[in-house]
Amino acid sequence: MTQAVATVEPQYFMLPGKARLSFGGDEFVVVQLREVIDPAVGFDVKAALQVQAIVAALASLDMDGIADVASTHTGYTIRVRPEDLDPRDLIPVLIAAHQKAIAGRGEFAPTFETSIIEIPVFYGDPVTEEVGARFRDRHPSPAESDLEFVARVNGFDTVGELVDAHSAHPFIVTFTGGVPGNAESLQLVPREMQLRVPRYLSPRTETPAGAVGHGGNTTTIAPADAPSDAQLLGRAPVPVVDFGNGLGTDGSPLLLPAPTVMKFTPIDASGFDEIAAACAAGTYEINRADIEFDLQAFAADRLAYARALVGELQ
Repeated sequence: MTQAVATVEPQYFMLPGKARLSFGGDEFVVVQLREVIDPAVGFDVKAALQVQAIVAALASLDMDGIADVASTHTGYTIRVRPEDLDPRDLIPVLIAAHQKAIAGRGEFAPTFETSIIEIPVFYGDPVTEEVGARFRDRHPSPAESDLEFVARVNGFDTVGELVDAHSAHPFIVTFTGGVPGNAESLQLVPREMQLRVPRYLSPRTETPAGAVGHGGNTTTIAPADAPSDAQLLGRAPVPVVDFGNGLGTDGSPLLLPAPTVMKFTPIDASGFDEIAAACAAGTYEINRADIEFDLQAFAADRLAYARALVGELQ
């Protein structure tokens, strides 16, 4: 005689905009705005910005019992102190936050405060070029360099055109994690202008610190030497995590917390060496400006709004 095995069905609660809420015991609340990601399209900038607006709204409430809120490209997780807050009591708060972000019509409504910073990049630098050359057996197109591959699959005739497209319009950090300082970002352009590229067939066992990589439709800057499957575009001389000098806001060791906006600026070898030396000496000053990101203005004209953001930099 076989014994029936009891099963427990997951319990979900639907929020405005078809977001799905679930509980992780009595300590975690998990919300997903998107459940399925189309590999051909990548992460949705619109949904990622809505996540950032909701997370900012929650932070502004300063509610007792909320220990932390962590965002991703598609959702967020709230950690509560159950002795101070029943996670179920968050449901009406989250309904209101989602109604504002979705605006009842799938349009942007709120704003959130953040900053825009300039990140110099030595595209096609010899260090990342040498690393990429040693792992061609793991690459989807071994006969091409990473830059050549990314340029071709995005319809550019030259690597220079790719560099122009990558550096012309800013990115926004919408996910942090993995290792301290790791920040994945999406470019603030219309969907048809998003740069998309397949990743390595299997990860490289080496990626130099500061390497600017692109995989899917996200760009990252490697905070330390580590494995990665992103295509290597170049290297940034400014460390994204520095526990000594603290180039982040208010002396934080993390340069790129979500939802920081960053503008990549091409530099050459001498520029890279000069900035790297200044960072090591603690004398480098980040080009940074505080901004209020207006989701409605961005939705109305993505390119014009992105240009306006870049204009805030000196």
